[in-house]
Amino acid sequence: MDNANPEITAASSTAGISIAAVERDTGLGKDTLRVWERRYGFPQPLRDACGERLYPAEQVEHLRLIKRLIDQGQRPGKLLRKPLAALAEQLAGSPPTIGADDTADWVVALLKNRDVDRLRTEFAQRLARDGLERFVIETVPALNRRIGDGWMRGEIEIFEEHLYTELIQNQLRASIYALGSRGSRPHVLLTTVKDEEHLLGLLMVEALLAANGAWCISLGAQTPVTDIIGAVRCTTTDIVALSFSGAYPWRKARDTLLELRAALPETTGLWAGGAALTGRRRVIPGIRIIDNLHAIEPALADWHAMRRATQNSGHCTEL
Repeated sequence: MDNANPEITAASSTAGISIAAVERDTGLGKDTLRVWERRYGFPQPLRDACGERLYPAEQVEHLRLIKRLIDQGQRPGKLLRKPLAALAEQLAGSPPTIGADDTADWVVALLKNRDVDRLRTEFAQRLARDGLERFVIETVPALNRRIGDGWMRGEIEIFEEHLYTELIQNQLRASIYALGSRGSRPHVLLTTVKDEEHLLGLLMVEALLAANGAWCISLGAQTPVTDIIGAVRCTTTDIVALSFSGAYPWRKARDTLLELRAALPETTGLWAGGAALTGRRRVIPGIRIIDNLHAIEPALADWHAMRRATQNSGHCTEL
């Protein structure tokens, strides 16, 4: 691609590309790359004189395609067994991306023009037009897909994708802040765990929770499990909500959730969502899997119904 990451291009002229550069270029975490290498035999990095991983340029391109297909809901295990040509063909056959009411091409044009002020204005206007819930459920996912498509096609640079993400996150934070005084119950603690640095999905969930009357507090990304447990003990948390992106290993997510479930009070709900968990048929005892953004409102309704039933049961016992 003509717009290749300069750091990647420079590194490619030598033995390979460092794992840190691959992480920045593809959006796949270092831990994920190591897990895939061990479990699936791909990628297969070289090693420098100090034993550090170096990835050939063609493997980085392979990883880019895998990441794009993961973002569309594909499973890493199947993708990692396919050759590069098959992945490219699969991606080319994907349905075209559309927005909530348009193709969302405007976002690419504004990014290419570095028109940050206009991007902020457009996001704010669409939020005002759609309302917060529709903006989060329809508009932002459509924009995310268009940005992903643009990156894979070479229309935008990796730093432009990062710029878009930061601007959208800022818009969501502002919307959440504006709703801060409206929330009551449940009290929801939101975060991601170690090696899961993607925050946009978590902010989208937080915005929907706040819009539906929850009181939310976010610890940001990559909070150690012990710190999550400590935060619950020191607060009035009703629910812990975690997000796992598509690149996060399923088994690692499951093990983390089981560890948390065993350590948290029985009365504290544990919700988890994100592409790493979506579509999994396996039930994790004591954990509510949020398959999509539409599932948040029903999950809240269930929580309130259970709370009322518990309170009524308590009153009857006293009588």
